[in-house]
Amino acid sequence: MEQSNDDSAPAPRRKRRHRPSVAIGLWLIKRLEHAIRHYSTVGTTPFFDTRQFPWVPVLEANWQAIRQELEQVLEQRERLPNFQDISRDQLNITQDDRWKTFFLYGYGYKMEGNCARCPETTRLVEAIPGMYTAFFSILAPGKHIPPHRGPYNGLLRAHLALIVPEPRENCRIQVGDQVRHWENGKCLVFDDTYRHQVWNDTDGTRVVLFLDVQRPLAWPGTLLNRAVLRLIRWSPFIQDARRNHRAWERGLER
Repeated sequence: MEQSNDDSAPAPRRKRRHRPSVAIGLWLIKRLEHAIRHYSTVGTTPFFDTRQFPWVPVLEANWQAIRQELEQVLEQRERLPNFQDISRDQLNITQDDRWKTFFLYGYGYKMEGNCARCPETTRLVEAIPGMYTAFFSILAPGKHIPPHRGPYNGLLRAHLALIVPEPRENCRIQVGDQVRHWENGKCLVFDDTYRHQVWNDTDGTRVVLFLDVQRPLAWPGTLLNRAVLRLIRWSPFIQDARRNHRAWERGLER
């Protein structure tokens, strides 16, 4: 597949050197991923059958209510933060202003102001077992997110499509060697530790409700996963993102 012609790839970056505590944590997580795959009760494929997740039909049945709240958020789209403004790690894959975000939850931390603006969406995502992250992911026309992988397979990623521009075949996601297209009101659930990339090669904006949820695991995998997720939640990556989001909120008050 080809990258959109008007979206140049980021310049090559030097391999990042993490502080020692972070480097040790990343080393441990990579080894724990083997145990997570062993205890997974939903398989270890790039994409998952959404029928394995009881919360998916509820989310899909209420997608139009979520979209109504999204439309109010989009009225101030230019004021929304870029993903890399919140999570500096995203600078490896995006450096422009064509991937906007509106966070409701980030690794279990609730963004109270944003949740108050989207009460129905908040109610729905809070009802999802093991929900850790929820935000509106807004891709501008022509945006390409290059190949990358998520940090830990104890979480699965879900996208509820809210605005899918036409032609639909030009708005797609590749996970591993599989390619899917979003469909309004439908969920995709996938393992983001497979290398994946996204294209919006259309003239319209693509928006999904982006979720990270705890992977269903057999015992004692569930206990192990909870411990790892708690450690990640306290990590410098997540705490830095919280500070960045608070700074963005303070900017709105000025």
